[in-house]
Amino acid sequence: MLQPIEPGALTDIETPSAGADVTGITDSLPGGFDPVRMRADRLARVRQMMREQDLAAVVLFDPYNQRYATGSRNMFGYFLRNSTRYIYVPLEGDVVLFEYPGSAHVSTWLETIDDNRTSQVVWSAVNSKDAAVASPFAQEIAALVRADGRGGNRVGLDRCGHLHALALEEAGLEVVDVMGDLLYARRIKTPDEIACLRISMSTTEAAMAAVERSIQPGISENELFGVFYGEVIKRGGEFVETRLLNSGPRTEPWFNEASERRVRPGDLIAFDTDTIGNNGYYSDFSRTFQVGPGRPTGYQRTLYGMAYEQVQHNITQLRPGMTYRELAEKAWPIPERYYDRRYPSIIHGVGMHGETPLVAHYGDFDRFSTDDVLEPGMVVSVESYIAEVGGGEGIKLEEEVLITSDGVEMISKYPFDERLLGS
Repeated sequence: MLQPIEPGALTDIETPSAGADVTGITDSLPGGFDPVRMRADRLARVRQMMREQDLAAVVLFDPYNQRYATGSRNMFGYFLRNSTRYIYVPLEGDVVLFEYPGSAHVSTWLETIDDNRTSQVVWSAVNSKDAAVASPFAQEIAALVRADGRGGNRVGLDRCGHLHALALEEAGLEVVDVMGDLLYARRIKTPDEIACLRISMSTTEAAMAAVERSIQPGISENELFGVFYGEVIKRGGEFVETRLLNSGPRTEPWFNEASERRVRPGDLIAFDTDTIGNNGYYSDFSRTFQVGPGRPTGYQRTLYGMAYEQVQHNITQLRPGMTYRELAEKAWPIPERYYDRRYPSIIHGVGMHGETPLVAHYGDFDRFSTDDVLEPGMVVSVESYIAEVGGGEGIKLEEEVLITSDGVEMISKYPFDERLLGS
């Protein structure tokens, strides 16, 4: 079991509190990354994408893209469901934050934010005013594009209301969807981002260790999930995207969420972290434990051994230049008995959340994946879920790795359950 990390040892140093003194923040920071350089590099990648797509500007509503382009974060969960905050990024010119009233101070210290205004679309949906505010929203954006666009009128949106997009077109702009283009631009991580991913992983592993220490007969799935979530927040993480912690018969099929079920001796407990950790970077690995006292059953060890073999085999296949289809062809062959319960992907990208690429199993490839190549600087999670329909138990394992120039480096390092491995 990993040794716990002291609370507060890994804090969010990308985003100071309001009014904080940020002088000297670029040098010799704990955690081995430079937040100012990281923000500059990420914004440069967004603008490089814009050049390639011939865009005069992008208007970002998605909180993850806002944070990637500028480092700006405000009431993250709220704005995941309320598209009332947006950031205008021109190919050349000032980046303008259109903020929720009264909260501009949260982001105006950032060197990436040149101007701030109040959002035109605050509360418009809940007050049935989308139609009324669409034109003022669009006219303001169009005026900025005319000032900055050097004659261009092509604007990218990652998400917004349908009426707002129509209004932008009525204002004379050509509107295109750039969510896929932004995710593609984000696929290669900078050295500073990789450092952030490692920091986030260390926090999440410490939280997982707290969960493992808490496992005992009678504790509920919700209590274990609460242990994890509390440790993540205490150590500078932000939130957990899913509640994929389940036990006993609820481990098959996968995707059952944490419940009030209380674990019993001999149960399996399967857990996928899915954590937005320190500095907004994702930690995504999975482990399955067995509740003592007593030894795992032969069936549990068989399932665990196959899941472990699948993850290890697929990690050994990863190399730069490999196509996604080639990976699907060379991936560990799931025995027919367990195929119907396969996890949807072999690997998926990791950054600020689950990202590009997603490589599905060979039989699903043309339905879910597009072909491309693995590249140095990609970070991916390697997935396995092994169970059979009606088997009553399942094993979830997953590792997070960095694609390097000659193979992979492990980012997740949490130990596997030696009793389930049969060691």
